[in-house]
Parts: sequence; structure tokens; C-alpha cells
Amino acid sequence: MKKAFVIVIIGLLIVFGGIFGFKAFVNSKIAEAMAHMPKPVVTVSAATAEIAHWHPQLRAVASLAAVQGVDVTPQIAGNVTAIHFRSGQYVQAGTPLVQIDDSTQLAQLASDQAQLRLASSNLHRTQELIATKAASQAQLDSAQATYQTDQAAIKDIQATLNKLTIRAPFSGYLGIRQVNVGQYLTPGTKIVDLQSWSPLYANFTLPQSDLQNIQAGTPVQIQTDALPGQTFSGKVTALGSAVNSTTRQIEVQATIDNPKNQLRPGLFGELTVVRDTTEKVLVIPVSAISYNTYGDYVYIIHQEKKDGKTQETAMQQVIKPGKQRDGMVEILSGLKQGDRIVTAGQVKLVNGSLVTISHDA
Repeated sequence: MKKAFVIVIIGLLIVFGGIFGFKAFVNSKIAEAMAHMPKPVVTVSAATAEIAHWHPQLRAVASLAAVQGVDVTPQIAGNVTAIHFRSGQYVQAGTPLVQIDDSTQLAQLASDQAQLRLASSNLHRTQELIATKAASQAQLDSAQATYQTDQAAIKDIQATLNKLTIRAPFSGYLGIRQVNVGQYLTPGTKIVDLQSWSPLYANFTLPQSDLQNIQAGTPVQIQTDALPGQTFSGKVTALGSAVNSTTRQIEVQATIDNPKNQLRPGLFGELTVVRDTTEKVLVIPVSAISYNTYGDYVYIIHQEKKDGKTQETAMQQVIKPGKQRDGMVEILSGLKQGDRIVTAGQVKLVNGSLVTISHDA
């Protein structure tokens, strides 16, 4: 029994040894054949690392605000008797917007005007009498005081009437109407918002380290996803008086031109502060950079001669990228001016791949 078990084990070893030996033989022949096969040539697109002159830029997220913007509200309580505007309408400064019931004040004005006419007559009569010494100075003083008091009462009621006719405090665009005829309004009730759209303020913050690079008059540009592809220009008009002690940021305000009224208060966008100086930077297309867990890299194209023939190979090169702008990226280290790098087709490459440059890409 023991002898039969040993024979079976030996037989299995022979069988499996033959199988693995055959596979090893086949693999060695395949490797030998592959070693004699020419390397495949990968078609790629290429570009040259070159020097560009960039204006140093500071970037921030900015919020747009109206130079003049307000919620129109009443100062005196009362019922709305008339509405003189439409939602979204452009109005000039002083345009009547809403009329609040002024019937009581108009009646009071008529009474005060009658009192003023009487006081005026009494004053005139007293002045004539005092000229003939038929009235005393005390009577004249009393008549003048009554006349002036009645004048003041009319001015007071006229001021109240002016407040009951709510007008646009400045020219601009109205928002959505919030009130209706017959509605009772109390002081502070929002009637409509009024905003001026041109120009607009852009409010943003910058780190304290950038304070030396910005001042009133520094040009800025802003883009917003509400109007993709469009850039609006302006200038810095004010800086905060102090750096925030918690965030170490300083508040900055720029004024943005909005000639076609495309921008709206409340929008936010990416703002760029453009400095007057320029700097030389080494740049390549952003599409040339590949990424992995070990860092960013590109494929540099090298020329070499082999067997009397010139061939081009792609070799990986670790780089340190910097700022990006208009599809180009600054290279801080890893490349030099004139290096040719692969911009398309990297996914088909390995270190040392033979390449040919496509001039159609």
C-alpha cells in the first residue's frame, strides 16, 4: 500500500513537471520572439517649452454690489392709494413710486393755509395801526409770532405730504414690487428694491502678504459663470483701513465698468488683479502634464541614433508646475527652454517608447 502511494506521487510530479516545463518553454520562446520584434512607434503631438512674459496676477473671489442700492420703504404709516411703477422698470431720481393716503394731511393743509391768511391780514393791520400809534409793540410782536407759527405749520404739513409720496432717491432699476393698492404700510416695510447697475463695486479680500502689490488705481478684471467667456475691467478704488486680525486678510473694493448693464449686484466671480510689471516664465500647454501619486510629470522627446538611424523616444521627467493661464502652465523646475514635450497621446506611452510627431494635431 505504501509503495503504491509513492508511485502515485511520483506520477503526479512527472505530469505536473511536464506541464509547467512546457509552459516555461513556450514563454521563453515568446519572450525570445518579442525581443527580436521592433518596438511599436506611437504617434503623439508635441510642443516646445518656451519663455513667456506674464503680468503677475493676484486672484480672489469677488462679490458684486451696487454703488447705490436700497430697499425703498415708507417713513410714515398709511394705506397705499396708488402705485406708479412696474417691476423691473428703470426710473429717474425723484420719480413718484407709491402714494400713501394723504387725505387727512391735505385737509390739515387747507386749514393751516386759512389760518396763515388770517394771520397775514392781522399782521398787516397791526403794522398799519402801529404806524399811527393805535397799537402797541406787544400787539405787533404777537401778530408776527402768530404769522410765523402758521408758516411753520404749513411747512410741517408739506414735509409730511412729501413723505407720503414715496419717490426714487436716485436713478436706477427697480426690483419686484412687494406691495399692493390698499395695503397698510408701517415704517420700514419694503416696497421695492432700487439698484444702480453701472458701475458696480467688486468686493474681495487678499492676504496681508499681497498688500504691497495693490493700491488704488491697480487694474482688475472679473469673470463670472453667469456670463461665460466675458471679461469685465475696472480699477481698485479703496482698501480697508486695517487687516483683519483673525484672517489676516485685507478688504479691497474695485469699481467695475458695466456699460451694457449685463452684470447684476449680488453676482460673484473670479477677480484678477493685474500688476503693471512683467516677469519671464517658462511655460508649456496644460495638456502635457500627467499626474500620479509620485508627482507631476511630462514626457520629454529625445533624439538618439541607433544602427545608423535617428529615432525619437519619450522619457518621463518629473516637473514642478506653477500658475496656470489661458491653457498654459508655468514650469518652476524640471524643464528648460527648448525642451520638446508630448502634449497628446501620453496614455499610450511608457518610459522609452519610440514616438513620431503628428503635425496635424
